[in-house]
Amino acid sequence: MDDDSIDSSKQQPESVAAVLKVFAILQALSERSETGISELSVRLAMPKATVYRFLQTMMTLGYVRQESGSERYGLTMRVFELGARALQYPDLVDLSKHHMQMLADATGETVHLGTLIDSEIIYVHKIDSRHTLGMYSRIGRRAPLHCTAIGKVLMAWEHPQRRDRVLDGAEFQRFRDKTIVDRGEFLAELDRVKAQGFGEDREEFDDHIRCLGIPIFDRLGQPIAGMSVSFPTFRYDEAKAPEIIAMLTAASRDVSARLGCTKFPLDTGPKALLP
Repeated sequence: MDDDSIDSSKQQPESVAAVLKVFAILQALSERSETGISELSVRLAMPKATVYRFLQTMMTLGYVRQESGSERYGLTMRVFELGARALQYPDLVDLSKHHMQMLADATGETVHLGTLIDSEIIYVHKIDSRHTLGMYSRIGRRAPLHCTAIGKVLMAWEHPQRRDRVLDGAEFQRFRDKTIVDRGEFLAELDRVKAQGFGEDREEFDDHIRCLGIPIFDRLGQPIAGMSVSFPTFRYDEAKAPEIIAMLTAASRDVSARLGCTKFPLDTGPKALLP
């Protein structure tokens, strides 16, 4: 065995022990709003110097705060944010799977679940079309905001100030002849989307693909995801669109409620369905 292997085998138990100590401190801090080093040392059976060293590192990373003028410590909201991110997507996907499968069974078409990342959407789950010809996509694929049904509904119900920040980072690239590439025209499109209660992709991203999309809301009534059904144009029936939108809306209402949304935004305001 060479020296590097020996060093690695020696370091591994130390690194594991360090991780265990970090999580023990986090757990202890989560149980009381403010805790001192001496108390943590006794509770966790760690030397005060060790506790202090870990707390200073965790403060530098932004996960622990020190109360002003005291030697007491507590957790910051960054820990909450981390936990919220960890819980949000698995819950969202798990809660949406059944509805997405039902939509796919009813329509025979591809169903997507997407959420915002930077200034694009990312597909976090999908159910494939049962037909040979359908929309190509994959989980983890990114897509633009300005020419997808999910992107439109996420922006239409977003807070105006945050929407502006997101759109500042978006590229209004032309993909097809029907792609909206002017920001002002896109904002007008968002007004239309919100008024009618759903979003559309009218062959704006992929040739010969139409999409209908609905937003999903969190406990604060904010849009956190979109669900859509995608059709090749030769299988898209305008007369059946209201029925599909109703199914999407019912799915969103249930998922949103399970995420804590008590006042479903799509239940208020006038709807101007497809002309």
